[in-house]
Amino acid sequence: MENQKKRVLFVTQGAVIAALYVALTMLAAALGLASGVIQVRISEALTILPFFTPAAIPGLFLGCLISNFVTGCLPWDIVFGSLATLIGAIVTYLLRKGPAWLAPIPPILSNTIIIPFVLRYVYEAPDAMWFLFLTVFVGELISCGILGMIFLYAVRSRRLFADRNLKNNKAPETKKKYAFAKKPAKVKIPDALPNGYKNPGKKLKKTHKKHK
Repeated sequence: MENQKKRVLFVTQGAVIAALYVALTMLAAALGLASGVIQVRISEALTILPFFTPAAIPGLFLGCLISNFVTGCLPWDIVFGSLATLIGAIVTYLLRKGPAWLAPIPPILSNTIIIPFVLRYVYEAPDAMWFLFLTVFVGELISCGILGMIFLYAVRSRRLFADRNLKNNKAPETKKKYAFAKKPAKVKIPDALPNGYKNPGKKLKKTHKKHK
């Protein structure tokens, strides 16, 4: 039963992330920022989510695949663009035990390395390669590095993924239970003690035996 709940949660999270990626990419496309030499996909901010849940890996890949298809990208762009997102998501997940600022680095690097070649050889962009690397890097830095980190801290502060319990993203702290020392039990002192001592109350006095 528990495993079934985890599978349902995994699929649900992945589907929601994919849907959000597509919706945000469509918004960027409406603004003319989803494709081309200079592109800032708002949806790339979601690439930090593998830092919190492995469900984001298939969610981001599927979302990018659908987004590239519906925005009219060429087949090789659909393949390699989606692979760049997948690689970035996997590496971000592998770095989940590290500091939070590492989360956007994998998608920034994977897209910066792969996408310029797609622009040059698939879309035959006339710009120099260094310019393509620069524009893709700046676009990813804005979407993943700036928007992504803002989103990361928002997710963490809201504790949207309560099951995450890593060193650099602490789950809500539980109240410490302090073990208070029990009061020592009262020891009843008998009225008559050996060697002729008596307990009249607070003080012990020695009584002398009367000799006949």
